[in-house]
Amino acid sequence: MNASTARAGEYGSSAATMTIGEVLALLTHDFPDVTISKIRFLEDQGLVEPTRTPAGYRKFSADDVERLRYVLAAQRDHYLPLKIIREHLDALDRGLQPPPLPGSSPRAPEVVGPADVPGASRFDGRAARLRLTRSELLRESGVEAELLEALEGFGVLAPAPGGPWYDGEALEVLRAAAELAAHGIEARHLRMFRTAAEREVGLAEQIVAPLQRGRTAEASARVEETAREVSAACLRLHTALVASGLARLTS
Repeated sequence: MNASTARAGEYGSSAATMTIGEVLALLTHDFPDVTISKIRFLEDQGLVEPTRTPAGYRKFSADDVERLRYVLAAQRDHYLPLKIIREHLDALDRGLQPPPLPGSSPRAPEVVGPADVPGASRFDGRAARLRLTRSELLRESGVEAELLEALEGFGVLAPAPGGPWYDGEALEVLRAAAELAAHGIEARHLRMFRTAAEREVGLAEQIVAPLQRGRTAEASARVEETAREVSAACLRLHTALVASGLARLTS
């Protein structure tokens, strides 16, 4: 999950390497009443999903431990039922700020921090991990549904693969389209941006295709790093060309 990972460094990497007994030992200091049976129960309720070895043994990651901490703290400190905790976890998993805890002013789940990440750091997957419903997308962007429908109609914007979610990139596309619409630029004019982006993606695919033949973790890392470098270069090139063109307009 995306939240409560600040302490993950205490347990090592996010790889699933811990046994249920090791997890219990980590949690006992803060939650003396927790037991292995309790952890198994929370797993049965779908609140944590450790991986399984071929022999069927549970293996927990640092993120799993933090997820359990969140559940146990919500039960102990706020007396929340599992149904509500599950809703909070769902919001966190989708990159949203969860609903308020008891005693706070009611509000809907909202995006945690700005979705835009300048430059090549946008390629780190954070925007893609964000999952918004259609109503959440409209609320976060402050845009009317008519513009969203127009963008979808012209193929500029679409739900994430496997929908019906929209990711952080869709949010940024909608916000940018709204800014351009204020200058009289309609959704139909933005199709060229989608076409240009698809060509850049195609170029990146040609470059990383030979690297994707490897099945090792090292090969996957090389694919990711190469794609990141190509993405950054494309962004720099695009920015430079636009800046050059604007300079001619104002000279």
